[in-house]
Amino acid sequence: MALALLLASCATHSTGPVADKVQVAPTLTLVMPHPGDLGRSFEVSQLVTAHYGDQAYVFEGHLSAKPDRFLMIGLDTTGRRALTITWTDSGIVYEAAPWVPARLRPENILADMVLLYFPDRVVGKALAASGGTVTTSPSQRVIKADGKEAITADYQPTVSGDPWSGRQHYRNLAWGYELDIQTAEPSP
Repeated sequence: MALALLLASCATHSTGPVADKVQVAPTLTLVMPHPGDLGRSFEVSQLVTAHYGDQAYVFEGHLSAKPDRFLMIGLDTTGRRALTITWTDSGIVYEAAPWVPARLRPENILADMVLLYFPDRVVGKALAASGGTVTTSPSQRVIKADGKEAITADYQPTVSGDPWSGRQHYRNLAWGYELDIQTAEPSP
């Protein structure tokens, strides 16, 4: 998510097809899966601190996944809606507030979500065309390009085996940014 907030580009409002491929590192391309490939439905809230160089950005994310769509709403630290991304098999609908950096690309936000949270088999298949590999343990996922670590995700779940709970630390070593994420299911 932070890469998109820091590095990417998009219009204030757009509707279009999902990018077939997203560059996630200089020599690593992710073939985008379908939203339903996540394999589960959920509602979560996240507090995200993005680090890029000596800068840090904090924002709140509200995520909803169903078999037919993935929805992300991002809020700034004052509670203003910064962006909304709706991803379906038909495409992406993206809306951003006028004060959101113009270099925002929703497909990169979604690619980071895929790499962090989608099942191993889906991530492995999505990286295979560019030679990327995925290795996981109960507390870590490592994405390699050309035999070198490009992206890592460390998990400290509050629910055993559920990467959508607790804390996650995501590092894109190739592009030099990190995300510290605290995830919780909202109270009813």
